[in-house]
Amino acid sequence: MNTDSTVVIRPARNLAGSLGLPGDKSISHRYAMLGAIAQGATKLRNFSSGADCASTLGCLKTLGVEWERTDGAVVIQGLGTKLRPPASALDCGNSGSTMRMLSGILAGQEFASELMGDESLSERPMARIITPLAAMGARITARDGGRPPLRVAGGGLKAIDYQMPVASAQVKTSLLFAGLFAEGETRVEERVRTRDHGELALRAFGAEIRRQKNEVRIAGGQKLRAIEATIPGDPSSAAFFFCAAALFPDSKLMIGQLLMNPTRARLLDLLISMGLGISITQLEEEHGELRGTVQVEGRSLQGTTIAGADTAALIDEIPVLAAIAPYTTGGIEIRDARELRVKESDRIRAVARNLQAMGAEVEEREDGLKIPGGQKLRGAEIDSFGDHRIAMAFAVAGLRAEGETTIRGADRAVISFPAFFEILESLLER
Repeated sequence: MNTDSTVVIRPARNLAGSLGLPGDKSISHRYAMLGAIAQGATKLRNFSSGADCASTLGCLKTLGVEWERTDGAVVIQGLGTKLRPPASALDCGNSGSTMRMLSGILAGQEFASELMGDESLSERPMARIITPLAAMGARITARDGGRPPLRVAGGGLKAIDYQMPVASAQVKTSLLFAGLFAEGETRVEERVRTRDHGELALRAFGAEIRRQKNEVRIAGGQKLRAIEATIPGDPSSAAFFFCAAALFPDSKLMIGQLLMNPTRARLLDLLISMGLGISITQLEEEHGELRGTVQVEGRSLQGTTIAGADTAALIDEIPVLAAIAPYTTGGIEIRDARELRVKESDRIRAVARNLQAMGAEVEEREDGLKIPGGQKLRGAEIDSFGDHRIAMAFAVAGLRAEGETTIRGADRAVISFPAFFEILESLLER
């Protein structure tokens, strides 16, 4: 293998070994942003190595926040609540997380700023943050349909009660960040429980958050204090290795210091229900986030249906689950996943096209996929569609295919996991 734009995946006999993973992307984004508006120096070890989180750090620098990498950690010098007016546009790269969540902080600043992104990000929907932030008093303009670039003129925010129409942890976090700068108490209600990294991060930095069932409240005017933290390994990155291990009945895999947040643990529960052998040891907690060591033993994998709240909980992991679905005994059906059509690519379409290229039977639906089990895949030329998760998902699918699989645009893996192909190769037996 190599990490050029094209990678060739050869079939493997087994997978075994142990590994540690880069820091969780979701936590890295949030800790960096809160570190910027905290008082003091925040030190973050095992910060995500992906390009998305580098985009967040780049935007913070443009806003006058000094940071450096030292002794394997990112150290951020907080400016308190007032950032500095940017001299140029804030480049979010491919990171929707950066654009959506940072907009919440910028909405509370007494200056105007512009957030831009690459071609893919420029087509992603931002109305979901524009509408509630505008209701709080921010003035935000965008291209037709609420697409980037976004121009945010902030300051003078008022708290709102908001029921989210779309399940999105990024939108929830954006509104809670804005709530720090608003007059009054901001209340956000979600119909489907999403990741709670924003709430836990705010608490870690000293903010008071109140949560009851599916609503969360934050009072404006709170000051944040800097923290030190070691960010646990990213479970969305681990998903690719779990699914690779699931392809081989004799596989043995161990991942240490992995994030065990209950709102992210649904993947482990699902894989256990499908027959994969999983055990968790050495559980510990830091700043409200659980971490542990996960041991995996391969077994025959049964099929499943992913729908409703499970779809929201597994939204990042669905591409790789779908990519291995033909190898299961009963297949996988995915419902209520319309959100996948507006990610870095149309992930429903991308998965369907690539599985069909490998000879699989697959039914594409408007909000999901139905993929029968008991199928054999053949090596093929795969298109990543410029999407890191599609590139990595089909690298996994190719491990059990007949013949070589060529992945075009494999370099997109750098967005979340630059070392993915090297680590995967190190675990394979041929």
